[in-house]
Amino acid sequence: MDEQNEKLLRQFFSESAEQKIEDNGFTEKVMDRLPVRVKRYTRIWTIFCVLFAAVLFTVFHGWELLLVQFEVFIRTSIAEPPHANPLMVVFTLFCLMMIGIYELLSYERVIR
Repeated sequence: MDEQNEKLLRQFFSESAEQKIEDNGFTEKVMDRLPVRVKRYTRIWTIFCVLFAAVLFTVFHGWELLLVQFEVFIRTSIAEPPHANPLMVVFTLFCLMMIGIYELLSYERVIR
């Protein structure tokens, strides 16, 4: 009995899923009228996280760690120049460019 009910439910919902209902921009209008509180909360949360990260960076002397790593990088690159595969450099730049384009497009969607 359960299998038959399952088949009937799947058939019903598969037919319903294929239907498209025109709303003439109703959904976008509703989304535009949602309260701005959510945006405000996300901005407050972002600011809080950035400030918290800055405090941790200061407390744990992050600048000293960065300076040491930079010094090690400079000393090793002078002693032994890096051997980079040009294909890997191109691939890395391509990936970074695609990530940047994606971020720009998603930012434009959020603004709308």
